[in-house]
Amino acid sequence: MPSYYDENQKTWYCKFYYTDWTGQRKQKLKRGFPRQRDAKDWERDFLEKQQGSPDMAFKSLCELYLEDSRKNCKLSSYKIKKSLCDTHILPYFKDKPINKIRPADIRKWQNTIKESISSEVHQKNINQQFSSIMNFAVRYYGLRKNPCSIAGSMGRRKARKMDFWTLDEFNRFIVQVNDLPLKMAYLVLFYAGLRLGELLALTRSDLSIPSRTLTISKTYHRYDKADLITSPKTDNSYRTITLPPLLVDALSDYIERNYDMQPGDRLFPQVTEFKLRYWKKEACNASGVKVIRLHDIRHSHVSLLIDMGFSPHLIAERIGDTVQMVNEVYGHLYPNRHAEVANKLQEIVSL
Repeated sequence: MPSYYDENQKTWYCKFYYTDWTGQRKQKLKRGFPRQRDAKDWERDFLEKQQGSPDMAFKSLCELYLEDSRKNCKLSSYKIKKSLCDTHILPYFKDKPINKIRPADIRKWQNTIKESISSEVHQKNINQQFSSIMNFAVRYYGLRKNPCSIAGSMGRRKARKMDFWTLDEFNRFIVQVNDLPLKMAYLVLFYAGLRLGELLALTRSDLSIPSRTLTISKTYHRYDKADLITSPKTDNSYRTITLPPLLVDALSDYIERNYDMQPGDRLFPQVTEFKLRYWKKEACNASGVKVIRLHDIRHSHVSLLIDMGFSPHLIAERIGDTVQMVNEVYGHLYPNRHAEVANKLQEIVSL
């Protein structure tokens, strides 16, 4: 595994041949390493990934997994996967050969994660990500079995408690928000139940004032310091919903104040996730309303609809999700109507 010194650049480089997945022999050149050891390590990692053997280092497997995910997943999913890998998994296993990672190692890692992260849902997501990477190795790179399956899971799929605002709490909160774009953004989140990315992707043409409807057909991401608009989370996310007349009037007035807003312009270009989080906390402190997450405003919308008596099917259509999800996540919010059923049956029973 030779490496070479560049006298002009005062750095090391590696140059070698390898056989790619099509069977072709190719040459690889990589420059700019400050140390000879760095050049050798890079060459070794590259060849490990090309060979795809189960004794490759975990960091090489991660790179292969993320490269595959980047091409086959939505950008938002890829960002989550990469963040979980970089923050919670790679620091512990990056240099360990994947076939040397034992269930006992994973159990120790799980205990470390539990000590540093209190959210059981987040613990679950991290563990599932690790297991997905090892399944990738089993499926494509000859790993005999997934040690995560033997080690068992950690965390829980759903949070123990769901936070949301009542209508009264939201009304107390919103009067403390003075910035008009932020106020309108919070109003749309609460009365339309949008996801944050859906809100930030809205354009002027998505709002039909005559029909009082809002069309959701895209989502917003901030990635590598650039604004990206992509397709929404799922097929169910494509939807057109009806808004309360007062909210439509408020949005119409807001648009008129932005004199040069064109049909393709974003409805809330000044609004960012950071601003929404920061001023939410400020308004909560000023109003005495409990602090909840931005996504919990969506939960608040669903809770409001349930309290008003709307069916899971209608709610699922409105928020762009499935009836199964509504029942699983929000079913406990529906009133127990067994006594009502018994009373109705009593009216027709003949003994």
